[in-house]
Amino acid sequence: MTTTAPETGYAPANGLQMYYEIHGTGRPLLLLHGAYMTVGTMGPIVSGLAATHRVIAVELQGHGHTADADRPITYEQMADDAAAVLRHLEVEQADVFGYSMGSGVALQLAIRHPALVRKLVVVSASYTSDGMQPELHGMIPSITPEMFAGSPLETAYLEVAPNPGDFPRLVEKLKRLDMTPFAWPADDIRGISAPTMIVVGDSDVIRLEHAVEMYRLLGGGAMGDLVGLPASQLAVLPGTAHFVPPGSGMLDRADWLLTMVPPFLDAPVPETSH
Repeated sequence: MTTTAPETGYAPANGLQMYYEIHGTGRPLLLLHGAYMTVGTMGPIVSGLAATHRVIAVELQGHGHTADADRPITYEQMADDAAAVLRHLEVEQADVFGYSMGSGVALQLAIRHPALVRKLVVVSASYTSDGMQPELHGMIPSITPEMFAGSPLETAYLEVAPNPGDFPRLVEKLKRLDMTPFAWPADDIRGISAPTMIVVGDSDVIRLEHAVEMYRLLGGGAMGDLVGLPASQLAVLPGTAHFVPPGSGMLDRADWLLTMVPPFLDAPVPETSH
């Protein structure tokens, strides 16, 4: 595990001053957090991946140290912002790890800026609204800023946000993001050239059928004994929800993720993707 203090800074990104931290050394890996989160709330994932990689952990629009801008929060815009950070840091190509909202950003980064992405790890990812559990869609409209009062997510935000009073605006923008139907073309997913690891919990906010569908679009699901293994992989973590209950959320499975993700990233890139 890395123990040295990270390099920190701000990168110009399409009108934002986007905060980043760099942990560890090695091949660059862009880390994209989930909704309402900061780099710090990604927990041991950051330090664990930094044991073998140069982890570039960013804070997306309106999150953490990165001030909001007068525009909606969208997956496409966040992907363009992330690409701008990599270019600012003169990173020609990086592995990408995205969790939850960050996994949607990672998919769009691979679609919109394919040359920047070497390998992709998407944890709890969906490429359509229907890929998420219907219970999630039913719950989103009821979210209020007050629901976060005293929570670790609100506490982390208030500790580092340049404008702490903007938290209600972040909640409103993320609700709008989650309530806006989307369906990225299957051909866009099929066209992702980076070998991709899809990770989902067996009780996640993502429907298991959707994760399997994405895996098939990326060349998986055939009989490897006869045709060989695809460049992409699918992992379903047992007894695992998305974020709660405590001890059972995806980020509570850091030890499992850190046994699977580095070997996937460190394996040679196949001559053809999928």
